Amino acid sequence: MTFTDLAQRERLPDALRVLLEQYPRDIWESHHNFDGLTRFWLDRHLMFRRALAQWQQDTRGFLDKGRDPRAHGQMTARIGGFLINELHGHHHIEDAHYFPVLSAAENRLAHGFELLDADHHALDAQLAGLTEAANGHLRQLQDRNSDTKASAGTMLTRLDAFERFLDRHLVDEEELVVPVILHHALKF
Repeated sequence: MTFTDLAQRERLPDALRVLLEQYPRDIWESHHNFDGLTRFWLDRHLMFRRALAQWQQDTRGFLDKGRDPRAHGQMTARIGGFLINELHGHHHIEDAHYFPVLSAAENRLAHGFELLDADHHALDAQLAGLTEAANGHLRQLQDRNSDTKASAGTMLTRLDAFERFLDRHLVDEEELVVPVILHHALKF
């Protein structure tokens, strides 16, 4: 059984993978309809994954290796703010511009773009929780009498849970969007 809810989904439902079978991931970049904007969009996804990994690594360094609290706080504020803000903006552009165009081009996959839009709402809730944990940790770092390891641990737990959500969404989004672009030679 393939679940459609982001929290339970292991992959896109088979009905949404019809173009992926025709355009598997390993041929995307060599396809004549693969263009600079598609590469840029995939690079944005890679950037999100890397920023999240960097934030997790820095937090683990603070917890395990005694990374300097001030440097850790600066990194948390910088990379956390960047990742959260960039994801919000990225999702807004997709929901408002790209998904309607893609859905109109490949109507039989319209449900898939609705699914991705629902993912964005689920991710918004995750991002809100992550923001709360990061802000709480940053406040604790300012208080010399607080347990900064506990707040860092709470934030890392959120980061690790968010990683699964984000990766599942990005993989599914790529596997739905790129084949539609390749199939219809869409230019944005």
